[in-house]
Amino acid sequence: MSFFKEELKNVKAFVFDVDGVLSKDTSPLNENGDPVRTANVKDGFAIRNAIDLGYPVAVITGGFVERVRLRYEKIGVKYYYDNSRDKVDCLNDFLKKTGVKAENVLFMGDDLVDYSVMQKVGIPVCPNDAVNEIKEISKYVSHKSGGEGCVRDVIEQTLRSQDKWFTNEMLHKKAF
Repeated sequence: MSFFKEELKNVKAFVFDVDGVLSKDTSPLNENGDPVRTANVKDGFAIRNAIDLGYPVAVITGGFVERVRLRYEKIGVKYYYDNSRDKVDCLNDFLKKTGVKAENVLFMGDDLVDYSVMQKVGIPVCPNDAVNEIKEISKYVSHKSGGEGCVRDVIEQTLRSQDKWFTNEMLHKKAF
């Protein structure tokens, strides 16, 4: 983890899991017994900013919730993979469609289903409440928990390392 900030200069794309990363890993259940996902406004702002700066962003999740897909589409995420049983296949499709190399991808996951895909990317990272096996293979463990700003944390650090974080254009954007 000692050269993490230097490695961020090589990031050209971001990929995120949903449950435990973009949303909290605990949530109330709806009337059908399905979890109600959360969304962090600051994470949304950071994702939108990265997209506006030209970074491809993907979401890869094993879940299937239409409202979650709609949220990220509204923010501008073009690469949304849900109901995924093989996240590596989804990553490969994303790489093919964007032309980005795996070594230039930052992927944030939190649980064992993310292990294989995190081993394929150049910069695997996780929230502070990730499981130990994911923490062990991560180059960075955010000080934020899933759904509580961990995505904003890694995007902001990346853009700062590339001198792209705070621009005048950002002052006119609304939060998501």
